Formats: sequence, C-alpha cells, structure tokens
Amino acid sequence: QVQLVESGGGLVQAGGSLRLSCAASGSIFMINFMGWYRQAPGKQRELVAAITSGGSTNYADSVKGRFIISSDNAKNTVSLQMNSLKPEDTAVYYCNQRSLALTYWGQGTQVTVSS
Repeated sequence: QVQLVESGGGLVQAGGSLRLSCAASGSIFMINFMGWYRQAPGKQRELVAAITSGGSTNYADSVKGRFIISSDNAKNTVSLQMNSLKPEDTAVYYCNQRSLALTYWGQGTQVTVSS
C-alpha cells in the first residue's frame, strides 16, 4: 500500500521560512492532483496550496505571495516552500495526492510559528 511521508515541519520564529516535502513510498498511477492542507486546533482542515498534473496552482488567500508549491510527478513528490511565516500559520500540515481512483494522505507534520 502506498504511503505518503512528510518532512520538514518544526518550530520557527515569525518571519522565518520552512520547506515541507512529501514523498510517496511507491508509485501512484496517473496522479492528477497534489496538495497541502492544514488543520489548526479547533478549526477545520483547509486547503493551503494545490498543483495539478498540468502545473496549475491554487493558493489559499491567506498564503498567497508567501507560499510556493512545487511537484515532481515522475517521483510522486510535492513540496511547499513557506516564507514570511506568521503565528496564524501554526497547524498540522497534511500532504494529499490523488489519482482518478484513489486519494492518499500523509500522517501530518507540525508547523509552529512563534511570535
């Protein structure tokens, strides 16, 4: 069974940067969507950034201009470069990859931004 493994979370001061990475343990046939979601305590999980197999990207308004999503479809990897981090970016970040038939989630990685 394919698993998504995330890395790169941690503690950073406001204004700092982190880079999250997500790799699949096996091959996912015909990925058409890769994304990063986050969930803060007491809040619903929300889409942060997404990229399609064609390279189209989409960002939450709260992260536009600060976060950049990139992917390598051949390697089933997706990354999220997070710059100018704010305390409100604190959350557990989840990687998501989808094909036509299946959806995969990572286990989540904690990002904490101190003020």
